[in-house]
Amino acid sequence: MTAKSGKFFIPSLDGIRAVAVLIVFLSHIGVKYVPGGFGVTVFFFLSGYLITTLLRREHDRSNRIDLKKFYMRRVLRILPPFYLVLFLAVAASWLVGVYSNFSALQLEALVSQFFHFSNYHNVQYGNQYMALGTEVYWSLAVEEHFYLLFPLFYILLRRFKTGASQQAYIFLGICLLVLLWRCLLVYGMGAVYERIFFATDTRIDSILFGCAMAVAGNPAMEHDRQISERNLKWLLLPMGLVLLSVTLIVRDNQLRDTLRYTVQGIALYPIFMAAIRFPEWGLFKVLNWNWVRFVGVLSYSLYLVHFVVIKVFNHTMPELGFVATALLSLVISFAISYGIYRFAEVPAAKLKRRYASH
Repeated sequence: MTAKSGKFFIPSLDGIRAVAVLIVFLSHIGVKYVPGGFGVTVFFFLSGYLITTLLRREHDRSNRIDLKKFYMRRVLRILPPFYLVLFLAVAASWLVGVYSNFSALQLEALVSQFFHFSNYHNVQYGNQYMALGTEVYWSLAVEEHFYLLFPLFYILLRRFKTGASQQAYIFLGICLLVLLWRCLLVYGMGAVYERIFFATDTRIDSILFGCAMAVAGNPAMEHDRQISERNLKWLLLPMGLVLLSVTLIVRDNQLRDTLRYTVQGIALYPIFMAAIRFPEWGLFKVLNWNWVRFVGVLSYSLYLVHFVVIKVFNHTMPELGFVATALLSLVISFAISYGIYRFAEVPAAKLKRRYASH
């Protein structure tokens, strides 16, 4: 699928990003029964799908993947907003008194975020020592681990002439192993919620489900191997929505920590397929409205900054009340995110096109 500019473009992805970041925002602002963790799972699936699609296209086109350029693209895309918001959060924490007596544990938490292992720091110590609102950095650590290792694994699969279906089976097989590992941790070793929720080894399957969709039956690339429109729209999509609803309704803690991520990964498969293949169908139209897509463009910086803003309001003006805090946090988060987009992400994107383009 291509945009009018001729560049490779996959419809609905920016809209899906917008929905995911809104889910996370509503959860963090305190709206009951909004599953913020599911918003992160959507981001994971999308990252796996998009990165693998781009790697696949590069290898199909040139029979190789330039790892230097891949990592440079990731660095320029992720790190400028990442470190900028981390700096702002530390400054805000200092100003409101959270970091007035900077402790060794706070320094350790900051180091874990700086070097992308904050998810395992959360498992060990919790997030109470982190700068205001930077608790969300755990998910970036999971994605960084994926970006570091997955391209090497994918290159290895392509070098051994592994077919697309075989690649998908391998990724899904790893997802099954992760599920079994979660079950062992929960039922056999009594692992707590934080061990399952934050760790890369227990959450990587949410990304790999997206990888599997990218290599076999990719809705943006393989028009001759796709499920029929009728079956996708009227059978698989409703089934996916029902499965997804079940994972959000069932509240059993052990099922949540074991099966939920697997079932959500399976459920997201037909939802993503339908949204990408039929962007003008039903509610998928909304995902492709210009303003929704623009929210998706800002979603990365929004995801990083929104909880910092919420936490600052909670610390400095607790008397504001829920509605005022929510509205002010949303407006200010958008303003800061747009500033980050204009003055950090756009210049970094120009460097990426200049030095790390395909």
